[in-house]
Amino acid sequence: MLGFIKKDIIMLKSNFKTLAILIVVYIIMAFKGIMDISFILPFISVMIMISTFSYDEFNKWNSYACTLPNGRKNVVKSKYISTLLMIIITTFIVGLVSFIITYTQTQKVNYEEILSIILGTSFATILLESFMYPTIYKFGVEKARIGIFVSVFGIAIIGGLLSNIFNFRKVLELLKLLENYIIIIIPIIMVVMLYISYKISERINLNKEF
Repeated sequence: MLGFIKKDIIMLKSNFKTLAILIVVYIIMAFKGIMDISFILPFISVMIMISTFSYDEFNKWNSYACTLPNGRKNVVKSKYISTLLMIIITTFIVGLVSFIITYTQTQKVNYEEILSIILGTSFATILLESFMYPTIYKFGVEKARIGIFVSVFGIAIIGGLLSNIFNFRKVLELLKLLENYIIIIIPIIMVVMLYISYKISERINLNKEF
């Protein structure tokens, strides 16, 4: 399976320059206080990983991988591990930059704020990965991208309608009660989401014909 992960990393080499430029831009903008783009780096890392699916489809990689021992399972596992590594690296950079900026500007470190940034970016990107990967394995990259855009607009419309129909005060009160446990709840939710997503993707790939 290490070979599968190495293959993904080699495929990403052409995108590393783009990612490096984005990191520099993020650092400059963050230091100047132009805008908070802490979510952008982890998000871009997931989108770059998604591009490897297109390479795999073009080169018929999955058809070849199926002939290898545990190939179908390892293909899925390597994608999730590679993406998780990218998310961890970019989130670490975001956290480190936030730490340096906070310290240089205030001579103090707001660990709670840094932790909330790390948890927020991690949760958002893992949610994106958890939703997109099974969709890609089921329908392919191009159809999945269309499906994602439709889903996002659909969720926004449904959310807007529900907010007008229902009173969300009780929900907000419940969230406030859980505020002290958020540092435990969010990582648990992330692990559960990622595991469920992985198992769905694995099952789809095991039953897929190439």
